[in-house]
Amino acid sequence: MKVFDISQEVFTCNVFPGDPSPEREIKLKISDGAICNLTAFNMCAHNGTHVDAPYHFLDNGKTIDQVDLDKFIGYAYVFEHEGDVKKEDAEAMIKTAKSIDERVAERILVKGKATVTKEAAEVFAREKIKLFGNESQTVGPEDAPMAVHLIMLGAEIVLLEGIRLKGIEEGVYILNAAPINLGGSDGAPCRATLMKL
Repeated sequence: MKVFDISQEVFTCNVFPGDPSPEREIKLKISDGAICNLTAFNMCAHNGTHVDAPYHFLDNGKTIDQVDLDKFIGYAYVFEHEGDVKKEDAEAMIKTAKSIDERVAERILVKGKATVTKEAAEVFAREKIKLFGNESQTVGPEDAPMAVHLIMLGAEIVLLEGIRLKGIEEGVYILNAAPINLGGSDGAPCRATLMKL
């Protein structure tokens, strides 16, 4: 079994425009005579590689601690795509994944500079996928992310944003994108990995 880390390093990660960047504070250092090294940090729940809970855009939506863990862990299909993910692209992704196994179509990851359109979001919502992941810091257009988020989060699709799929080939993997358990939060950072059996 081969394990691929598809996460960004936190302190050098990409940040959505306007969000605060992660900050590190060294509290203790052995080299300064302390008994151990100790780091504190401050960051936005949506920095780097992270997941969005429905509460991110829906005031009555589930918070990250209320989302079932099985949405974050299980079979996934990695697709390569550049540009807008249109309705027909989303339908083709679902069809390809389902042709292997229904479970593979539950989690779709897209490699490349891709933006989900409203029409594609509606396809994923209708198909009741559990998770959608992409390399951008947001699934929809950066200048107007709300419509796509409302559709997908409204269907309780977990959004895994800011993954890194360089060197990952198209195909079936086991995904683990379990978030930090931030009670009451709209999202959380995660250490996302893919496993190839």
